[in-house]
This record gives sequence, C-alpha cells and structure tokens, in this order.
Amino acid sequence: FPEMLSNPKLVPVQGTLNVVMKQNVTLSCLSEPGSAPVRYTLFKHNQQVSAVNRSDLTPALFTLTISSASDVGEYKCKAEHNNSSGGKYSNSLNFTLIEPISKPVLSSPTSQAKKGQNVTLSCLSENGSLPITYLFFKGTQNISPQKTMQKREAAVIFLFIDSLSDFGTYKCKANNSFPNNTKYSDGFNFTLAAEERSHSQPLIISLGLTLLLLIIGFALAIPFFIIPLYKASE
Repeated sequence: FPEMLSNPKLVPVQGTLNVVMKQNVTLSCLSEPGSAPVRYTLFKHNQQVSAVNRSDLTPALFTLTISSASDVGEYKCKAEHNNSSGGKYSNSLNFTLIEPISKPVLSSPTSQAKKGQNVTLSCLSENGSLPITYLFFKGTQNISPQKTMQKREAAVIFLFIDSLSDFGTYKCKANNSFPNNTKYSDGFNFTLAAEERSHSQPLIISLGLTLLLLIIGFALAIPFFIIPLYKASE
C-alpha cells in the first residue's frame, strides 16, 4: 500500500511573495513524507491552474506570470495518489503586488519666513506600494532621520529658521520595496518675508533718499545760483 501523504507545503522558489507586474514567479509544492507517484494540482481561488505528476519525491514546480492584479490572489496546491480519492491540501499563499512610487511633492503651509520662525516641510508620493520611506535634504546634506510611512500620508519635519543660510534649497526623496525606484522631489525654497527684507535694507533706502534729495537740490540751485554766476562772469 502507498504511504499516506502529508499535507503538502507550498512555497515561492524566489523566497518572497512581493511581485511586480509582468514578473514570472515559481511555486514549489511537495508532500513529505509520502510515497510516489504523486499528482500535484495548483489552485487559484479554488480554480485549477495546472497539474503535475511526480514519479519520485521531488517537488512539483509551477511557473506563473503576474499579468494583472487578479494574479496575486490566494494559491493552494493539492497532493494525491493516482486513482485515489481525497487528497491533502497545502497552506495558502497570497502574493503582494508592489508598484513603483511617483515623484514626491515637497511643500510647506508657507513659502515666506523670517529669522526666528518655526516652519514645516511635508513630503508625499501620491502613488506606489506602502510602506514608503522618506528622507529630507538641504542642499546635499540630509537633515532628518528616515521616516517610514505605513499609510498614504505625508512625512513631516519641523525646522527653525535661524539664519539666512536656512533659506537654501530643500528636497526630499522617497523609495519603497520596488527595486531601483528612488525618486526625488523638486527643490523648495523659503523666501524672506517682506517685513524682514524691509528691516534688513534701511541703509540702502536711506542712502537712496539722500542721493535723490541732493539731485533735486542741485537741480533747484541751477536757475538761482549757477546761471547768475555764469552771466556775471561774462
């Protein structure tokens, strides 16, 4: 009599259940212990996908192509002896479809700031598989620890504008589990608030007004002093 089969074990050969669109994946199904021959059948949502006969105690391999979101549904395999009733079912597997992230958008509630002010920066990728990890930069130097977001919400950092150098260019980058898919935002710059600019330029304004008054005074002096002196010298 053939040895009774155990529940087979279904595992991904590539070692991960994270997949991308148009990827080929292979599933291995093996009942151990048990005696050959064994017929293995792969099911997706209880619908038969493929079947393999094994005359020895080697696993059945099933290769699939992830061509749509429906291909990441629940998979199981069944092991049974030929010409026998019943059979044993494996554990179930569900693939996770990972998608590339979109270019993140860096923003702030205000685009103007002044020295001594607290400001915030937010970074968000609207598309892409979660979780998404964000990192903030000023110039080429990172200015925050990595922030990993499990939900579709922006990563936020708080900054203190302490000097004019804090008005440099800020950027953020985002990545997820999709391979080779790091994206950077456009640059963001705070501008100096209008009242701050006016306070920082009083000397220039004062000099400008003084020069203007001198020009006006010189123009007014021409008909009263310079022209009579010129005529007197003739």
